[in-house]
Amino acid sequence: MTRILFVCHGNICRSPMAEFCMKDLVRRAGREGEFEIASAALHTDEIGNPVYPPARRELAAHGIACDGKTARLATRADYARWDRIVGMDEANRRDLLRLFPGDPEGKISLLLDWTDRPGPVADPWYTRDFATTWRDVLEGCTALLRILGDGAPASSGRNVRS
Repeated sequence: MTRILFVCHGNICRSPMAEFCMKDLVRRAGREGEFEIASAALHTDEIGNPVYPPARRELAAHGIACDGKTARLATRADYARWDRIVGMDEANRRDLLRLFPGDPEGKISLLLDWTDRPGPVADPWYTRDFATTWRDVLEGCTALLRILGDGAPASSGRNVRS
């Protein structure tokens, strides 16, 4: 089983969008038994809060529900639990490297590192453009599932530009 933890600043927009997008892709591929997928925050601002309403609406527009999801904080223990820890932008990568010094097993990546156009996932908290964030998330999750489906081991760093 491959365990993937998506992270962003507050765990109310980008990382839950990635979590539920990936769960939907995995379900539609008939591969639910191969993956465990979750998301978490890197800061405490939103802990306990539900997915931000515009993010929830964007997911719903694509037939994806995120009922019951509330923001939780990533912890040091997450490094041992998850095979892939996927951030949304360089600030997330810096926070992850502080939380998991040195990333000894090469678990940390950014979502769009898995695509042919690495870079940050658009942050809708600032842009208010949830459709662009959805496109980034869908592209990244689709690529991640395709690459992991090719049998890339958890620490291979395959196709990841870190």
